[in-house]
Amino acid sequence: MSGQPHRRRIEVEEKGDIAVVGFIDKKILDEQNIQIIGEQLSELVDSEKKLKVVLNFANVEYLSSAALGKIIALNSKLKKANGKLVLSNIRPDIKEVFTITKLDKLIIIVNTEEEALKKF
Repeated sequence: MSGQPHRRRIEVEEKGDIAVVGFIDKKILDEQNIQIIGEQLSELVDSEKKLKVVLNFANVEYLSSAALGKIIALNSKLKKANGKLVLSNIRPDIKEVFTITKLDKLIIIVNTEEEALKKF
């Protein structure tokens, strides 16, 4: 592991006590980037104590199954801390993956960021 700081893979915007996370990459496929995204999402909960998180997928065109794993891990971490995760702006082809894997039953998915903010 090098001492190089990781380039941010996510952008976080504070909306009151809700952290709205946007993804910088259009394609979340690269294992190393997915690892960094996972670490940065964990930091939100562990270090920054964010318990209300919206993941806004407006910029995301492709998502690998490894990335889904990070989302599931974040959801579990938030639930253990009595927090909540809501996903928004997911393209239909990506949303289909959430439906097939039954993740839409586990995680709240809405169409817009505005709808997501109302879920808290």
